[in-house]
Amino acid sequence: MHYYKPGDKIPVPRPRLFDLEKLEQIEVSDTLFENAWSISELRWADDSSRFTFLYNQRGHRVLRIVGVDRDGHVQAIVNEEPETFIDYSGKKFSHYLDEASEIIWMSERDGWNHLYLYDAQNGEVKNQITTGEWVVRGVDWVDPEKRQVWFRAGGIRPEQDPYYIHYCRVNFDGSGLTILTEGNGTHRITYSPDREFFVDTFSRVNLPPVNELRRTKDGTLVCELERAEVPAAWPVPEPFQAKGRDGKTDIYGVIYRPSNFDPNKTYPVVEHIYAGPHSAHVPKQFNISVRAQWMAELGFIVVRMDGMGTNHRSKAFHDVCWKNLMDGGFPDRIEWMKAAAAKYPQMDLSRVGIYGGSAGGQNALAALLKHGDFYHVAVADCGCHDNRMDKIWWNELWMSWPIGPHYAENSNVTHAHKLKGKLMLMLGEMDRNVDPASTMQVVDALVKADKDFDLVIMPGGGHMIEFTAYGARRRQDFLVRNLLDVEPRHKEQEPEK
Repeated sequence: MHYYKPGDKIPVPRPRLFDLEKLEQIEVSDTLFENAWSISELRWADDSSRFTFLYNQRGHRVLRIVGVDRDGHVQAIVNEEPETFIDYSGKKFSHYLDEASEIIWMSERDGWNHLYLYDAQNGEVKNQITTGEWVVRGVDWVDPEKRQVWFRAGGIRPEQDPYYIHYCRVNFDGSGLTILTEGNGTHRITYSPDREFFVDTFSRVNLPPVNELRRTKDGTLVCELERAEVPAAWPVPEPFQAKGRDGKTDIYGVIYRPSNFDPNKTYPVVEHIYAGPHSAHVPKQFNISVRAQWMAELGFIVVRMDGMGTNHRSKAFHDVCWKNLMDGGFPDRIEWMKAAAAKYPQMDLSRVGIYGGSAGGQNALAALLKHGDFYHVAVADCGCHDNRMDKIWWNELWMSWPIGPHYAENSNVTHAHKLKGKLMLMLGEMDRNVDPASTMQVVDALVKADKDFDLVIMPGGGHMIEFTAYGARRRQDFLVRNLLDVEPRHKEQEPEK
């Protein structure tokens, strides 16, 4: 299996320019694109006076649109060089407006993910299209005739959870910002064939979908179409927010309780973790089939939250992950759980478990290695425990390139000897996403450190065996055994006759 890892030598693409009439190569300096991770979006101008392309430099700290004239002259039209990283996997957008000789470009240069209008000839910024302490989550449509951008935004309604998605429209010059959706929840919309109206469906984890008919012109409500109801016996999850490590930033999460929850009892707390910086991971919309709820039914209070270092907030919030994946947002997570337990004394923080897979497996083990005074039991499935062992694109994006000592410092292998608490490691023998050797290196380090742990290997298993029937049962049994002090599936022997 061909699988590049961080630091590996990779092919370096370079554009070349030829004069077909003279059958000659035209010399083009590669100073502006000499260390390419990728070269994409190659486009010839209508009059063939030049071609342009998008250059992503290895290490993902330079992203630029480069123009090459017919005589080989090279120009940087758009240039993005932040101090940390460019999230090209989730926040890269360029749209060419050839007739107006303009480019719409996405950037976090002011600390928030926004859109900018560029002069495509001289590379000057004409104006910032969107601005404010909120983020553009995606562009849905660019209308060159009306010179408008239709897009999705997070945090644009400051009174709501900043992860809720709202639909908006704005003019190219930044005027006429219109928020089309309103309800307190995360939204998705469907336009009528003539785009004069749209159906807006919004929900929260504790609010079933509400369907409204609204006018596209200004987002005004025409009427409510339908409002779903919560099933009578369904245990409603609770959104919860608390301050993070800095005492100022709000951290958003969800609390799940068992359907037979007794407010006079105390329950172990189990965190379902996935702190991958490519996104945010706490559910925001209504769903009656939630794995966290299944886990809660075993007798736990289950929690999920997005700590610093995850995506879709400010650039500073996201930058916490850079060269620092072992952080995992744990200082924020711990403060969040302490705040929740202060409000809800049923949460017993003397019995805290954690589980996750892939990047979440890396996080789950790191909880016991770095924060073993707070977390007591962990199940780590198919973890990318050492970022030098995992897929190149994901790890070089967040951990940078070239490889430096920070890779070793962030490795669970390096810190394996610090293990506290009860640990179960899981992996599939044929995992094609995260190299199984990543887990086996941790196993080797734990053995050398004389640490006790459980290991589950599934022959022929792939990525995330915790979602197989056997893997899920073993994970649940381990948490029940070590947090509830109950032997799972135990049956009393029948008395002898």
